Amino acid sequence: MDETLGTALRRWRDRLSPIDVGRTSRPGRRAVGLRREELAELAGLSVDYVVRLEQGRATSPSAQVVASLARALQLEPVERDYAYRLAGLLPPQEGTISTHVPAGVQRMLARLGEFPVGVFSADWTLLSWTPAWAVLLGDPSARTHVERNLVRAVFAAGPSGLAAWPVLQEGDTLKPTLVADLRTALVDYPRDRGLIDLVAELRSTSAEFARLWDEGAVGLHVSARKTIVHPQVGEVTCDCDVLTVPGCDIRLVVYTAAAGSVDAEKLEFLRVTNGVSPGGSSPPGAGLFSTP
Repeated sequence: MDETLGTALRRWRDRLSPIDVGRTSRPGRRAVGLRREELAELAGLSVDYVVRLEQGRATSPSAQVVASLARALQLEPVERDYAYRLAGLLPPQEGTISTHVPAGVQRMLARLGEFPVGVFSADWTLLSWTPAWAVLLGDPSARTHVERNLVRAVFAAGPSGLAAWPVLQEGDTLKPTLVADLRTALVDYPRDRGLIDLVAELRSTSAEFARLWDEGAVGLHVSARKTIVHPQVGEVTCDCDVLTVPGCDIRLVVYTAAAGSVDAEKLEFLRVTNGVSPGGSSPPGAGLFSTP
């Protein structure tokens, strides 16, 4: 019997431990690996769609859906490419930006659930995030792929941003650093149509971006102090660090606060309540490591 995308998804789902995605494997759990409901949450898809994929009734998933499933299932690059082929799609080509997050990085992030962490691709598109990120900055799951691009959000003419509420930063080093990152990415990924279009769009819509680009802006990521004006706990001041992973071109953005500080107490309160205020509800996606 020939393998299909559905049979491969079931096999990959069965082999993945709930602990690897930050879930508790309770005694008496009968499901081997991940449940369909858990995979759907992790991939940002409906349970019905995952069922139809596994049963072969959904036969034309988009490249974005396959990429989300590959991240959620922590596939190795060769397995990810195999999934694309089973879906009738071409795997990502050389010279284009990868959205692959190595399984080891995902396992590490699953154990860092207490920290707000966002995972970004080389063009600064948000790929996935921890529950603490969602409660500190607002849940990004309702945003489109285009809206999850940090550079586009930073240089937008009107109100925008990846955060649902104001984030204030000391100094003005972010913009030239982001422009420098895109310039480097364009050298590394000269055939990435999305990146080429992003640069062209920003040069035509943002005079500031165009000026920095034409000036050859350079910058290095350093630890920054940011203040999040949170609607529930007020101002939360954190250190924001950008970490890179050798061997893959992704960036981890991590927010932390000094132990014992008022800001750390606010972060802990948001984490344990999942951002739930008395009589309120938690943000969508809270309680899981999301891969939209």
